[in-house]
Amino acid sequence: MRRIFKIINGRLYYISRVKRRKVASSATRRRGGKRSLNYIKYKKDAATLVKERLEHFNTFYNFKYGRVAIRNQKTRWGSCSKKGNLNFNYKIVLLTSKQANYIIVHELCHLKEFNHSQRFWDLVAKVVPDYKEVRSSLRTNGLHLR
Repeated sequence: MRRIFKIINGRLYYISRVKRRKVASSATRRRGGKRSLNYIKYKKDAATLVKERLEHFNTFYNFKYGRVAIRNQKTRWGSCSKKGNLNFNYKIVLLTSKQANYIIVHELCHLKEFNHSQRFWDLVAKVVPDYKEVRSSLRTNGLHLR
């Protein structure tokens, strides 16, 4: 009986992932060689959201960062370069505000700790104390990036 439930739950998870993938990928479909209007709107909204949230959270950390870019990344919600440039996936606007805030704080903390050591997670926890739950929800309920 336990095996049956495991199979059913696995199948339901797969179906929900496929549905989210279709919704998210429809935003970037090209029409006549141009990006869709959804993609353009999402990217603009993401830029506004990220800029506002970065300024808000950086009042606490006071880190210096370089360029901030919004991209159509296939496998990442965000990234931080050694030069201090921050990149975020445009699909961040489709997440809950808690999830989006976590991603922004996560990348901001990489400016100080360019790893996932305990010091890094302690920095994240100063602003997002429930980061473990948010991170878990992002993995299970977040949009599929591909």
